[in-house]
Amino acid sequence: MNLLPRDGTAIYHGRIFDETMARNYYERLSSTLPWRHDEVVMFGKRVVTAREVAWFADANIPYRYSGTLKQAATWTPELADLKARIEKITGLTFNSCLANLYHHGGEGMGWHSDDEKALVKHAGIASLSLGAERMFSFRHKRDAETVSLLLENGSLLVMKDETQDHWKHALPKSAKIKDPRINLTFRAMMA
Repeated sequence: MNLLPRDGTAIYHGRIFDETMARNYYERLSSTLPWRHDEVVMFGKRVVTAREVAWFADANIPYRYSGTLKQAATWTPELADLKARIEKITGLTFNSCLANLYHHGGEGMGWHSDDEKALVKHAGIASLSLGAERMFSFRHKRDAETVSLLLENGSLLVMKDETQDHWKHALPKSAKIKDPRINLTFRAMMA
């Protein structure tokens, strides 16, 4: 079922992994990925974020966003396995993954659209959540209508079609959340 009332498609598949499998993936990814604090340009200033990121792609596809360039690492066995599972569930094809590590609820992501020119326009972005449950919100660019949902541990959300044209999304901060979360966003980049 589409979560968005118009101008896009956001499908929440719910939990695709049980607690044990989600925890196992979380533990392996948290200890094996080459995590680095993200650097972005905000209001003309370079900022180092508290969250950490890692970028993976086929054939060393780079990713430029928020004024920075990420060079791709080689797929790990766990990420390649997750990519294949998610492609089977969604029927979509991905050639890259931005991994995000939020250490606690005090780290979030402000309103934005994933609309960089290097992304295949209107292709799906599959977002896998591992770890702490977090709220996630969409806000329409024209009238600020908001749609929110709780992303569960081991759950999958897919955004596709014209969603990035008409909606922004955010991961709001929450001081109540003390546990970490890994978010894997599988994408289709122009090669």
